[in-house]
Amino acid sequence: MYSSADNSIGEKGATALAEALKINISLQNLTLDKNDIGEKGAVLLVEALKMNTSIQNLNLDKNDIGEKGASALIEALPMHTSLQNLNFEGM
Repeated sequence: MYSSADNSIGEKGATALAEALKINISLQNLTLDKNDIGEKGAVLLVEALKMNTSIQNLNLDKNDIGEKGASALIEALPMHTSLQNLNFEGM
């Protein structure tokens, strides 16, 4: 598991961000690398991305998103046609 600095948003922050992304229609780039969002945070963000079609670039590198988070991302890709770049290296 990757452990980032104390300023990471963690699962709780990812949950709050996911709620905000459901109503945001202008954000195009989201970089959350090294934020310890975990599997649950990743799944919630993916659910929000199903409603938010403005995100074009998403970086979730080194967030310990695990198998469930990665699977959720992969399943959502066909539904999110504006996403151009996705990075979740170092799950």
